[in-house]
Amino acid sequence: MNRINKLFNTKKKRILSVYFTAGYPSLNDTLQIAEELEKSGADLIEIGMPYSDPVADGPTIQESNQVALNNGMTVDLLFEQLANLREQVNIPVILMGYFNPVMQYGVERFCQRCKEVGIDGLIIPDLPLGIYERDYQKTFEVNGLSNVFLITPQTSEERIQNIDELSSSFIYMVSSASVTGAKQAVSQDQQTYFKRINDLKLSSPKLIGFGISNNITFDAACKNANGAIIGSAFIKRLSTSSNLASGIEKFCTSILSPVNTPKTND
Repeated sequence: MNRINKLFNTKKKRILSVYFTAGYPSLNDTLQIAEELEKSGADLIEIGMPYSDPVADGPTIQESNQVALNNGMTVDLLFEQLANLREQVNIPVILMGYFNPVMQYGVERFCQRCKEVGIDGLIIPDLPLGIYERDYQKTFEVNGLSNVFLITPQTSEERIQNIDELSSSFIYMVSSASVTGAKQAVSQDQQTYFKRINDLKLSSPKLIGFGISNNITFDAACKNANGAIIGSAFIKRLSTSSNLASGIEKFCTSILSPVNTPKTND
């Protein structure tokens, strides 16, 4: 059982997963950010592999990708930076990115390197489900890697059930049919979508991502899933923090703090 499965077996609610782009804001910040996230209360870390054409991402993550590439980040360098990951970080770590760089690196070689440094799973949104199942599932599994699939409000029930059967860890539940980016509240349409998915009684745990930016949206997501994923809002914090450690601690504390609800008269 890998670290992701252990996490969901021991913690059922309010799981905080945080995404950041490797090599951002500075080239060698990757491992320190991961360490500080664990210290600050994150349960799961998603490290983005920068790519020149991140079409599913909003402007904040797109900009972080470009900065990281300009800084000199590469897949090889990322694996070098993560060589001592498991000496310093205990929580699950997932790599997220587009399939083209993985294919160019060599899928088998890439998965082997993930195993060597202690990566627990991959999120590759543009890797088609059928191609994964036909060509790469065995490679992922032999290297102990969970392939995390995404669903959206437009995903058919048949496909969702198929994803649920193929999933070995959790399902990434995209909150809306848009690119990534911070939102300040959860809409009624999103609430309807969350209920529809919950009514399917899937066997896999679910984390909600896209648009989670503060304790209000985190709390709303946690009421409809096992937890939530935050990316753009965290990257914005990194871009304005003069001290990474204190900036990350304050950010995680603000997300995990209870939502103040108005008192009502009996």
